Amino acid sequence: MRRTSVLLAALGAAAAGLGLAGAWPFLAAPPFLAARTAGGDASAATIALGQALYAERCAACHGAKLEGQRDWKSPLPSGRMPAPPHDASGHTWHHPDGVLFRITREGPAAVVGGGYQSDMPGFGTVMSDDEIRAVLAFIKSTWPEQERQYQAEMTRREQGE
Repeated sequence: MRRTSVLLAALGAAAAGLGLAGAWPFLAAPPFLAARTAGGDASAATIALGQALYAERCAACHGAKLEGQRDWKSPLPSGRMPAPPHDASGHTWHHPDGVLFRITREGPAAVVGGGYQSDMPGFGTVMSDDEIRAVLAFIKSTWPEQERQYQAEMTRREQGE
């Protein structure tokens, strides 16, 4: 009888330990305080900051719902390309973090080179690097899981992992 009680107590303690181990990430960082993004875990505060900055700096061209400009794959009369969508219908998620950061900070023309012209300026003079990362975290937080996983893989490859 005593042996059975000790065994049951040990099994109970082991089960409780496993339960706590499995729950620990949620206890340490409750789901409502963190959101998964392709670049890692971004806090809800970071995503909220990114959303506000996106609304202020990006939505006029890229759309309030990240939908981009109409006919974004066809040149404008100026010869420049319209602003692409940043939702899953666009191609933003095809690019690794480093490329997205450089395009946002320096502007597409600086990244593409070869005399490429774009209506999008670089935002490095009006947003800090952390603010740019927050905007990108917000954008990535809106993508479906498959697009986030693809973009995360592109980032891993970019980093040589």
